[in-house]
Amino acid sequence: MKTAAISPASAERQVKAFIAKFEPKHQALIRSVRTALRKHFPTGVELAYDNYNFFLLGYGPTEHPSDAVVSIASGANGVSVCFLHGARLPDPKKILLGSGTQTRFIRVPSADVLKRPEVEALLSLAVAKARTPFPTTGERTLVIRSVSAKQRPRRRATA
Repeated sequence: MKTAAISPASAERQVKAFIAKFEPKHQALIRSVRTALRKHFPTGVELAYDNYNFFLLGYGPTEHPSDAVVSIASGANGVSVCFLHGARLPDPKKILLGSGTQTRFIRVPSADVLKRPEVEALLSLAVAKARTPFPTTGERTLVIRSVSAKQRPRRRATA
């Protein structure tokens, strides 16, 4: 279901509740990756989706999902950073995974992965190749785009 406009404080509380569904180690990882990407994308829009398969945070210049360039995809098995037009990005170090016609991703066992030069280069390229440029001034906006009533478990089942 698509959610109505809510205050920034309420949206942030909602994102914190989405993250709280994960096991503690994944909560910490999601928060640290989010912090790193928010520093990389200080303007524009952070789009939150708590859908059936994943909790997603997308980063783009507008509220239009098609303008997003990168997202954090979090599930019970871990966290990835998805390059939404990764198939078009040069990847000389061959770090991008996936074989789809559009999206590629990297698995993120720690936020330190985002500091690697080849990942920073991909993040910069994703911004440079964005169809709509990111605002050069202003603040980032958090928008809750959708919340699914039914969801896969956010924690691994214990044996």
